[in-house]
Amino acid sequence: RLNPLRNSSARPSRRDFLEGMAVVVPRNFRLLDELEKGQKGDATSGVSWGLERGDDIMLMEWNGTIFGPLGTSYENRIYSLSILCGQGYPDAPPEVKFNSQINISCIDTASGKLKPGWAMLSKWRRDYTLENVLQQLRQEMASGANRKLPQPPEGACY
Repeated sequence: RLNPLRNSSARPSRRDFLEGMAVVVPRNFRLLDELEKGQKGDATSGVSWGLERGDDIMLMEWNGTIFGPLGTSYENRIYSLSILCGQGYPDAPPEVKFNSQINISCIDTASGKLKPGWAMLSKWRRDYTLENVLQQLRQEMASGANRKLPQPPEGACY
């Protein structure tokens, strides 16, 4: 893309050239960035995440934690999740499953897996991150449809 303010006979600059290019970060670099951010996180946003196993060189198996939002039936509870980032991630969404039993509209209550029709998964974009998924789930807990739902006994797992 050429800058229209430049003389049309002038050569395009390096900046003009780079503005027209999109950089696609490879999967593992992207996941390493997410891992670093998760390790440095302070959980003040109510979510945390990291690798399930430190020797997972493919960066596939993750765990997440969501602290129940205040003023909801999830308050004072800590929810554990398993996250699988397949080879298609981040172009394809991760598979997310609650390990802690939870009553919330966006999961299959028999398995704890997120429903594929959940808005964030069904409208997945490459720039979404594991943090975004966990934060969106926490917001879902605080939504009008979910905030007062009765919850399974604390400590119950799938």
